[in-house]
Amino acid sequence: MKKITLQKIANSLGVSRTTVWKVFSGQEGVSEELRNRIITKAQEMNYIFPENFNPSQNSVSEPPTNIAVAVCRPETSIFWMTIIHQIAKELSHHNVNLVYTYLPSAVSGSYTLPASLNNGSTHGIIIINVYDEQLLRLLAASPVPKVFLDTSTAVPPSELNGDLILTENRTSISGITEHLIQKGRKSFGFIGDINYALSNHERYEGFRRTLLRHGLPVNPELSLTGSIGTDTYKEEIGAFLDTLPFIPDAFVCANDYVACILMQLLLNRRIRIPEEVALSGFDAITENPLAESLTTVQVFNQNIGFRLALQILYRIKYPSVPYEIIYITSKVIFRRSTGDS
Repeated sequence: MKKITLQKIANSLGVSRTTVWKVFSGQEGVSEELRNRIITKAQEMNYIFPENFNPSQNSVSEPPTNIAVAVCRPETSIFWMTIIHQIAKELSHHNVNLVYTYLPSAVSGSYTLPASLNNGSTHGIIIINVYDEQLLRLLAASPVPKVFLDTSTAVPPSELNGDLILTENRTSISGITEHLIQKGRKSFGFIGDINYALSNHERYEGFRRTLLRHGLPVNPELSLTGSIGTDTYKEEIGAFLDTLPFIPDAFVCANDYVACILMQLLLNRRIRIPEEVALSGFDAITENPLAESLTTVQVFNQNIGFRLALQILYRIKYPSVPYEIIYITSKVIFRRSTGDS
């Protein structure tokens, strides 16, 4: 027997899949008459209702209580786990059930989202560390209320069909670049895939605009801004250094992970930091000992997790309110890698 889906029920009644989803997830916006028709048709087709849905109730069900955190590779960094832990902590105060949904880092053309995200049992989705274009578009197409933490440049905010939360990127990187210029640095490079994440692109824009404002060249030969393989950062950055016409006075990196790799490669080449090259990152990671001397940008992970939790609750309650782009403040920390104590 073929599985009965929300789409099949919708097709049989000539209504949208979103309308059927609203009935089984307890959302408003469906008349009592149509709600009854949808429930009756689902029973006729032997649809398996979500566990928390009572077909005998014709009124709107209790407020949503199941929220999924859809995440790629959360175990790769304390950075992500801190955010997820804060989400869980905040949602527990609201008696909400949090369900982890692990997604692949990249998907093929035949991939479909886990059934739990689209069968009516999930009332909201928080999307974290997902940058694959196809996967982002599949999530964007889901009728379930959504909040994204960052996105790929290939899927702009206007196409997410959900709220977007970002760290503040441009101003902090502009501040670092400005600081380096004031300290006498004249040639600059940027390292990081600027199309992988919107946050990376915004950091590059803060870097580029600051140089142009001071009449300094943005030399593409001194920057590595294209795609970098997940498992080949060290090799690709090393090869990039070998091709440079000269070592610039400063490198601004998209994140601390990249900056620590670059720092190690420069030290191996007996290039002194910060005397010969200044260096900065972003995120204020703690896993790598090299980061202790790295000028960086403090990202307030707990605040991000708290805001993600509150935003998904808001989005579920007010699904028709225009989507929002929200920036969480960050803070520059100057350290020895840029010549600061």
